[in-house]
Formats: sequence, structure tokens, C-alpha cells
Amino acid sequence: MLQFQIIPVTHYQQNCTLLWCDETREAAVVDPGGDIARILAVVAEKGVTLRQILLTHGHMDHIGGTAELVAQASLPVIGPHADDVFWIDLLPQQAQMMGFKPVAGFVPDQLLNHGDKVKVGNAELDVLHCPGHTPGHVIFYNRAAQLALVGDVLFKGSIGRTDFPRGNHADLINAIRTRVLPLGDDVRFIPGHGPMSTFGNERRTNPFVADKHYG
Repeated sequence: MLQFQIIPVTHYQQNCTLLWCDETREAAVVDPGGDIARILAVVAEKGVTLRQILLTHGHMDHIGGTAELVAQASLPVIGPHADDVFWIDLLPQQAQMMGFKPVAGFVPDQLLNHGDKVKVGNAELDVLHCPGHTPGHVIFYNRAAQLALVGDVLFKGSIGRTDFPRGNHADLINAIRTRVLPLGDDVRFIPGHGPMSTFGNERRTNPFVADKHYG
């Protein structure tokens, strides 16, 4: 079964997540935005073996620590979708704009498409392309654990911003309504910022995507 630990990082306190398979003890870090020493301390505490880095999208606060983690742990970088590579290429400008120290760039080892699957030990993650916040945003869903990592697509009571370059509000709403919420009301999700929720709760109460707004 897939296990997880949310690790808030940097002055943004965004959610980095450590995922691991409790059978193999193999692990992945999702969206290492920074504070790599803190992330590695949790890895050591859990006694798991890091195998890969998974990225939901290319914004600085979610990928800023990627190159440092690669340098320290020699891990492959998987994700996001090819349409977010331009954000990765803009890391220096993003760091300056968002008040982060300059960070090293990197090139993903594998870009992801809708329908792909990623393994963490024996646990399988479905990849869903969910553009809107960024054009190449993906989410990861593990059916067995009824758990999704949605990055900045959806939050408890809100949705991702779409006022960044190549953001698109209509695309985001469509992705949430047609690809995310249909995964099931009982699915828990880890957002890129803030507390966890369930898709059922958001279908009932989220002012942007609740069922009552869509007939």
C-alpha cells in the first residue's frame, strides 16, 4: 500500500510529499520546492529508499529544490508534461520574481502524458494531464489508496490561479470537472498548498467547481 508524509517547505510552506510503498520501502519525492535537508531528514526517519522525483508542474515553489536533490541523491526526474518545460527553463526569472535564492536548472529525465503510469515500489500511480494553472500540469492518482496528488490544480475550497503565462481558467475548470472529480468522492487529495480534502467535499462545497454550479 502507498504511504505518504506531507513536508511543508520554504517560506511559502508549500506541500512537498514523500510517497513510499510499504512493501518494498521504495520512495519518491513529489514537488521538492526547497529545504532539501528537511526532506532528506524525513526520508531517513521513515527508513525508505529514494528512487525518483515526481513533478506536477513547473512553478518555482514546487521544483526549486529539484537540482539540489538530484545532486545529492542521483535521482531521475519524472514529469511534468512537455508543455511545462518552458517554466523549467525560466527558473532563474521565477526565483527572482518569487523571492527565492537562485537555483540550478535541470532537465527532466522523463516527461509525462495523460494516461501514463508511474511506479513507486509496487504501487502504481495514474497520470492525468490537467492543464489550466499551467499548460503542462499533471496529477498523480493511486487507486488502491484512494489518494491523489493534485499540485496546484485544486485546493480545499479553491482552485489554482490562472493569471500566469499560458494559464487558462476554462481549461482548469474542465480538467477538474472531467478528469479530477470523477475519480470518486472518497478520494483524498494532497494539494500543493494547504490542508488535504476529498473530492466529494469539493463537489459539495467548493465555490468554483461544486456540482450545484453546473446543473
